[in-house]
Amino acid sequence: MKNEVFEMSKAYTIGAGISSLAAAYYLIQNGWSGKDITIIGLDTHGANDGNHVTAYEDEYQKGRLANSKGFLAIGGRMLNEETYEDLWDMFRGIPSLDHPGESVTDEILNFDHAHPTNDVSRLMDKDGIIDTYSMGFSNQDRELLVKLTAIPDDQEETLDDVDIQTWFKDDPDFFTTNFWYMWQTTFAFQKTSSAAELRRYMHRMILEFSRINTLAGVTRTPYNQYESLILPARKYLQDQGVQFVNRVRIDDLDFADTPMRDEIIVTGIEGVNVETNEPIHIEVNEGDLVFDTNGSITDCTTLGDLDTPITENMNPAPSAALWRKVADRFYNVGNPDKFFGDRSQSEWQSFTVTTTNHLLVNEIKEITRQAPGNALQTWIDSTPLLSIVVHHQPHFHAQKPNETVLWGYVLYPRRKGDYVDKPFIEMTGREMLLELIGHLNAMDKRAVKIGDKTDEIMASVENVIPAYMPYVDALFNNRSKKDRPHVVPAGSHNLAFLGQFTEMKTQMTFTEMMSVRSAHIAVNKFLGLPDDDLPKLNHYDKDPKVLAKAAHTMVRKHHDYSKVANPFTKTK
Repeated sequence: MKNEVFEMSKAYTIGAGISSLAAAYYLIQNGWSGKDITIIGLDTHGANDGNHVTAYEDEYQKGRLANSKGFLAIGGRMLNEETYEDLWDMFRGIPSLDHPGESVTDEILNFDHAHPTNDVSRLMDKDGIIDTYSMGFSNQDRELLVKLTAIPDDQEETLDDVDIQTWFKDDPDFFTTNFWYMWQTTFAFQKTSSAAELRRYMHRMILEFSRINTLAGVTRTPYNQYESLILPARKYLQDQGVQFVNRVRIDDLDFADTPMRDEIIVTGIEGVNVETNEPIHIEVNEGDLVFDTNGSITDCTTLGDLDTPITENMNPAPSAALWRKVADRFYNVGNPDKFFGDRSQSEWQSFTVTTTNHLLVNEIKEITRQAPGNALQTWIDSTPLLSIVVHHQPHFHAQKPNETVLWGYVLYPRRKGDYVDKPFIEMTGREMLLELIGHLNAMDKRAVKIGDKTDEIMASVENVIPAYMPYVDALFNNRSKKDRPHVVPAGSHNLAFLGQFTEMKTQMTFTEMMSVRSAHIAVNKFLGLPDDDLPKLNHYDKDPKVLAKAAHTMVRKHHDYSKVANPFTKTK
């Protein structure tokens, strides 16, 4: 129940993403009135986006982009049943919007169990589908990966400011293994990413190591994450009286002057309505709580359309600018410049295709032997490193029966395409689709190839929407442990940090799990609840059977294709 100390208190969350929703949810679960909670955001979705393109007002209502047809999913999040304990805990308490009487957790897991992922073309090149049963490791690859994974938690500081390419500096062939291509593109790691983060992934995702080639451990939502997660959470919180303030950017926090310089007491919140430029001030009184999502990976995202490339937004990330102001005042709240100071370390680009018929998706199915809804496909010979996801259809509630939607991304948008002679970042949506068709055509062994149907495919396209995200990989940037603040820093009376740029023991970034657990930890600390009130974590990295399976995966050989059903797969 709500502690009497907080009986008249208010709570303010900065950021509209799942972390803020989780903070509000757990406050309510512990007796707070929703009417005492305000969620302040620039948008209504955070990084869990997904909507018709007309919902993205900044781009489509200011006249720069002409094509407002189709759907947009700037990014996609892969969930995991076994290791997202806090996410499932939260959404067990939130009703489904589509299935009355079910929780969102039940809805997602029921859908996933009915549509299990079995990726049969995880890696491809111009010659066809690659056999990924083997990780492609040499003995040196195995030795260095095991050595990294074996570093104890209490010695993780030895990896401070060590990136992955430095760890494998004597083994450059590691970056041409099946494992690296799959791990890199599944989770969006780069060579310059933190080695400590790779180590954490190897622990928390050890179950996925032995099935990374099929992505059987991926838990998919019935629709895009905005509609499957964010909308039901917002509806639940609204029904509880939570106030949502949208289109507001928070620029600064006011702090009390205290004798102890390491005491953190927020006394005010300063912002601006981005539509009216009206300044906003919120008085934060004694006992009030402030939760700040101190970094957003979708900050400064810009969009294009079928015939318009993106225009790069060179502004600083708003969430990081606020974090930087706090860091300038207090020594123990991390270093935002490690993550947001060099976008060349963190950028990549996605694109969403909407068509008026199923021709393109059916062609992809024929060429890659993979039905929609089976996760991720990557062309390892693509210069920008191109991957696509053909979702289970429909991916949006508003999608018409004749429409299909697919999503793709490249990890290296500054590199030129292989079939369109310009950097990917400069391509229109049409050119991105032509680049994809080029890769499909190169591996198409049929008499009538997909390239022969390019005009027919293009006639079916409603829109292809490029989305450039300068900070989407910032959470993986090379760092030390000190560069991320604890959820509730030492000396903080009423300020907590939420999300992907917080430091929590053993937790891996770029996950809904980290977002929700940070909020759960923050609420518990402020309300004086014990740590054992949190959901228990599954430590599969200590399970002998799981470890034995991982060890076997390390040395797995290629399939004998005289004994398997798919003759289209080749050995790399």
